[in-house]
Amino acid sequence: MADKSFQVEIVSADDRLYSGSATFVIAHTTSGELGILANHEPLLGELISGGFVVIVEEGGNRRAAAVTGGFLSVTGEVVTILAEFAEWADDVDVAAEREAVEAAEPGSEDYARARSRLVAAEQLAK
Repeated sequence: MADKSFQVEIVSADDRLYSGSATFVIAHTTSGELGILANHEPLLGELISGGFVVIVEEGGNRRAAAVTGGFLSVTGEVVTILAEFAEWADDVDVAAEREAVEAAEPGSEDYARARSRLVAAEQLAK
């Protein structure tokens, strides 16, 4: 790996969503949005319910994932996202997720997942 890249793992209760090299990661935590570059100081953060993670891969490809709950761990050259729920935002139907957010009870699991999908899709569009 180059000096400016690091290993990223996204693991949910159901699946290993991602394992690869990145040059930048943004994670939505209870402390706010955290940006991580290579050689970042070690840290542990709590992911918010209804949040997202953005990965900029070594080749410049930008990927976004809807992430609900869990933790972010930065140790040395590895960033690990351990999420309760995670899925790629590539195929999110934004209109359908907006409807789901409006229909769901705020604070419910359905609300958090729909909100997460919506904000992840918005991050991908940036």
